[in-house]
Amino acid sequence: MATHPGRLDHDQPTVRVTGLTRRYGARAVLDSIDLSIADGEFVALIGRSGSGKSTLLRALAGLDDNVAGEGTLDVPDKISVVFQDSRLLPWQRVLDNVLLGLTGGSPKEAAGRGREALAEVGLAGRERAWPNELSGGEQQRVALARSLVRDPQLLLADEPFGALDALTRIRMHVLLRRLCDRHRPAVLLVTHDVDEAIVLADRVIVLDEGAVAVEVAIDLPTPRDVTDPAFAGIRDQLLSALGLKETIRV
Repeated sequence: MATHPGRLDHDQPTVRVTGLTRRYGARAVLDSIDLSIADGEFVALIGRSGSGKSTLLRALAGLDDNVAGEGTLDVPDKISVVFQDSRLLPWQRVLDNVLLGLTGGSPKEAAGRGREALAEVGLAGRERAWPNELSGGEQQRVALARSLVRDPQLLLADEPFGALDALTRIRMHVLLRRLCDRHRPAVLLVTHDVDEAIVLADRVIVLDEGAVAVEVAIDLPTPRDVTDPAFAGIRDQLLSALGLKETIRV
């Protein structure tokens, strides 16, 4: 596969993938995937378990070298990843976790950037806290700060809110959308939650057996209202693509 890391030209997508394939034995988990994500675009990736969502994200993050194809995998240099687990080091204080692995600039400058990032996620004044003193939602806020302090061109999020309660998830949705609107990275969010995908994304992609089955542009005003009939129509379309013929309404 031809791989050309680095920032793409301004008239090209931030992410451009063609012919991406990942096999485990005879099974193609990803089967000649084509994908592009524009600068500042928020894309959500949904699909049934085993459809290849996390495998695709890992390939874009450079965490899986065993991909093949005759096309290209073009991604920027500056990539950050947010996982379902905040992955904070319990023996490091909050600010130190945010700055972990950050390079460039003096320690004073780095600390200033870290404090600004924590303030952006609503954790100003918690720099000296230990991770076990934070709630699950606060720990994910630290993980977001750690990603954004690096000023990523591409933000990859693998079910970052899957372990949170419903109310905290809603708050994190608002925060993530606001931060992305401010920093304008290209975003790929992997989620099992169809409503989450519609609330957050500019475009939703459904993976099925390693291939792109459906792409839906989400042309709804923000903040998005889950009771809007147009929202419900998109939900039904995506659930149908996932093999669910009827929407289950609570």
